Amino acid sequence: MSTTTRPVTDLTPDELRALAEQAGRDLEGAHPSDVLRWARDVFGHDLVLASSMGDEVLVDLAAKAVPGIDVVFLDTGYHFAETIGTRDYYADFTAVNLRTVLPLRTVAEQDAEHGPRLHDRDPNLCCALRKVEPLERALAPYTAWVTGMRREDAPTRTDITVVGWDAKRAKVKLNPLAAWTQDDVDAYVTEHHVVLNPLREAGYASIGCAPCTRAVAPGEDPRAGRWAGTNKTECGLHT
Repeated sequence: MSTTTRPVTDLTPDELRALAEQAGRDLEGAHPSDVLRWARDVFGHDLVLASSMGDEVLVDLAAKAVPGIDVVFLDTGYHFAETIGTRDYYADFTAVNLRTVLPLRTVAEQDAEHGPRLHDRDPNLCCALRKVEPLERALAPYTAWVTGMRREDAPTRTDITVVGWDAKRAKVKLNPLAAWTQDDVDAYVTEHHVVLNPLREAGYASIGCAPCTRAVAPGEDPRAGRWAGTNKTECGLHT
């Protein structure tokens, strides 16, 4: 198992990358809770989880495996009311330290600068302003971050590891649920009575901002409801 006797804050990017790559090999096949506990032991307070509140299982797992973990929620100004309510539940009733991070501009200020409904005309720019830039600020103090990505989510995610290296940000990136299937997720929800975003009952398999997300039909690809009708598949947080 990958360990280090030096504080992670003293490690060089090359050393952190080597640690992450070795851990990815060591922890492949481990339960997500074990991956999270390994991260807690290695990174301590330099660990953060980023959640859109469409990955409720991950937040539930983290609250139990790493009580008190910092969780950042990017409030884009375009979230469904149900998503904000889910955030409030996890902030108030589980053992996480939830931090809401806002874009530099309100929706009204963005409309004034770029015109209304930027998400329709240039969704990449809208995501850059309302998701990617806020995430950069949110992650800056930390050495490692946790995501809810799974390999079966999308073709762009089939090769993700449970622990890897985020070269763009020079941080360790953990995907504890990488190998889980939807059946695994559903089984965990049932066994642990996980509180889910109510939109799931309305057919929202992948939940993002309201203007760019729709419900999916039975049998339809879970990501088909994101930026439907365009060739956009990622918001830029993981690319």
